[in-house]
Amino acid sequence: MQRRIALGVLMALLLVTVAFAQRGGRRGVPPQRQYRYATAEDFDGSFQFCRIVFRESNYGDGGGWSADFPRADENLSVRLSELTKTPVGMDRDDVPKHLLVNLSDPGIISRCPFMMATEVGRMYLDEHEVANLRAYLLKGGFLWVDDFWGSRAWDVFDEQIRKVLPPPTYPIVDLPLEHPIFHSQMEVRKIPQIPSINFWGGPGGPTSERGADSATPHARAILDEHGRVMVFITHNTDIGDSFEREADDRTYFVEFSVYGYALGINVLLYAMTH
Repeated sequence: MQRRIALGVLMALLLVTVAFAQRGGRRGVPPQRQYRYATAEDFDGSFQFCRIVFRESNYGDGGGWSADFPRADENLSVRLSELTKTPVGMDRDDVPKHLLVNLSDPGIISRCPFMMATEVGRMYLDEHEVANLRAYLLKGGFLWVDDFWGSRAWDVFDEQIRKVLPPPTYPIVDLPLEHPIFHSQMEVRKIPQIPSINFWGGPGGPTSERGADSATPHARAILDEHGRVMVFITHNTDIGDSFEREADDRTYFVEFSVYGYALGINVLLYAMTH
């Protein structure tokens, strides 16, 4: 049954990949362009991927907020529109209208049912940002953090998120695979360890970007008092690269993107229904 489910997901994604490529497919790293923060006028009632722009500390381990941007944001939004009935906002060029948000603006982040932050191993949050993120999460918001590897990156993220949701009231827990977030639409049977395409290097390449220090991928969470996931944490894996790089290498797509999208679609659906 598990193999049949995986095959069904693979076939569905392969079919929409062909259609996506025929539309011009968004590959690799885009050319430099001007970016701006979202404004209230950008929100039109459709799904829009909200990415957090955060400041970076001088210590830790991570590349910063822009990892996998904007291809991951665009491609996951496209897949959401193709594999579900969720209305996804598109611009005149048929590109998803993804948004950059700053935690210093509570009026903007409150409009995002879902936010993502990547490479949080060097993230720094000031008191104002901490208060705004705490209010957002406790009011029903959802944050997914991804693509940070090893104990050094974990310690920095842990220090920052503890300012937002301190223990022991809000412990970080490992989510069992029986949790509803892994079954929102696709059946996710394992937490995939997905390396960046450049680190992987091709079939048979390594998947642990920090060697023994990041050998095991984790899916963790911080829950509210009702058991709802407020913060979803994928550590020792780069789920975002499975979105960003899906069109760059068919072997990478089959080995990693199928399972990355299964998890990604599930997370989005959970975030918008809980």
